[in-house]
Amino acid sequence: MKEPTTRQKKILDYIRDFISEHDYPPSIRDIQLGCNVSSTSVVDYNLRALERLGYLRRDREVSRAIELTAAGGKRPRTMAVPIVGQIAAGQPIPVPDTDEFPNPDYSDAIEITEEMTGGREGLFALRVKGVSMIDALINDGDIVVMEPAKTADEGDMVAVWLKEEEEVTLKHFHHEGDKIRLQPANSTMPPIYTAPDNVEIQGKVVCAIRPMR
Repeated sequence: MKEPTTRQKKILDYIRDFISEHDYPPSIRDIQLGCNVSSTSVVDYNLRALERLGYLRRDREVSRAIELTAAGGKRPRTMAVPIVGQIAAGQPIPVPDTDEFPNPDYSDAIEITEEMTGGREGLFALRVKGVSMIDALINDGDIVVMEPAKTADEGDMVAVWLKEEEEVTLKHFHHEGDKIRLQPANSTMPPIYTAPDNVEIQGKVVCAIRPMR
């Protein structure tokens, strides 16, 4: 794909930032003023060029109908997910009680795309400690995004509160006879077997994120 000119890159950056701030695209007049372009006709000329290059799409019959393509750096819609604590994958430690989730503290949060959430709401995130889920590509220091849940299907990856031990752990959930098997994703670690009434499911894993290190 041909590279845009310096002026066209400036226009693309302005459109991207304008949409991010206002949630709708700028008008040609906005672009003229924001990018210090001499006239709206010069803006239109550069928008046509960017359209031919595949950086944006326009509907000339509709005001402000400018849509950035993936090539133009269209930013996906995101949502903030609060990080409410840490979960031990190997050596469990407590996390905040689920009663706290309806009024989360966003002072520590991550931004994830709506595509990653799958339309789910009320999500929260936990930092992982340990390597018991490493074969599921979840390593020490990663962040797991959780959906609050009280039940789980076979094989779901869940945060489980073990009442007697007063610990929480991240494992795959399985029924096995009259026991619950909490299976690590690490061939060097044994599963946890416990009674169903000792298990309180706190959430299901929606996705995992590896922070920049």
